[in-house]
Amino acid sequence: MLRNADTAMYQAKAEGRNNYHFYTTELTRRVIERMKIESQLRRAIDNHELVIHYQPQVDLSSGRIVGAEALLRWNSPDGPVSPAEFIPVAEQTGQINAIGRWVLTSVCDQIRSWRDQGINDLRVAVNLSAQQLSSPDLLADVDAAIAAAGIPAEQVELEITETAMMQDPARAAQVMQAFRERGLKLAIDDFGTGYSSLSYLKQLPIDYLKIDQSFVRGIPGDLDDLPIVDAIIALANSLELVTIAEGVETRDQLDELRRRKCDLYQGYFFSRPLPVSAFEALLRES
Repeated sequence: MLRNADTAMYQAKAEGRNNYHFYTTELTRRVIERMKIESQLRRAIDNHELVIHYQPQVDLSSGRIVGAEALLRWNSPDGPVSPAEFIPVAEQTGQINAIGRWVLTSVCDQIRSWRDQGINDLRVAVNLSAQQLSSPDLLADVDAAIAAAGIPAEQVELEITETAMMQDPARAAQVMQAFRERGLKLAIDDFGTGYSSLSYLKQLPIDYLKIDQSFVRGIPGDLDDLPIVDAIIALANSLELVTIAEGVETRDQLDELRRRKCDLYQGYFFSRPLPVSAFEALLRES
């Protein structure tokens, strides 16, 4: 009974504290699954189970691939595990810093490999979690990865969500300014879903605003989404930022974004995230 009460208590805390939660057998199943993921994840890097896929970012005016977003995948011994399942566990247990360091190093090494093949202008975006953003080792980790690979810093883009950024705005601004001084590119991810103030946004040294796929999904038919997309693009233009639309899956969505002067897009309409070999084949074809 006490063990089950603890399980319910931890669930209440996970949902924001100052509330209550009744115990159910489903909670035990979730706890067991989470413990299993946590245990296996600790060995994932050493066992070479983590891989990075790359989703192309395409220029809307030329149709040319100008960048890619690096997306982490995990092939566990029991089969693929969704990032929606293992990333939260990695963040809660502190493993995200080691995983993030591995991702940064792997991406920089991949950029080096592409440069050796004559692909010199491809920008690759790496996502940073709130925990990474608050880590005192983050700047040193980024510096080490770029220096070891011997690549220009401007080919690395760091993506930070509004929510992560606003957990500690002062710290985020300080770190982002340090990134800018090093020449890295910076993007606000999932823009429009958080709660950042526009007065704060204009002070940040960012280069890209990413339009969240929840707004892209409804266009052109959803009359509520279109004004939001228009507003984000207008805001980006006024701040001289580049807009990237996420989750583009149809020709109608693409045409509507083009009419509204969005700069770049990514999504299944052009390509799913791809392993390195398939991504390189797509680069050669386009």
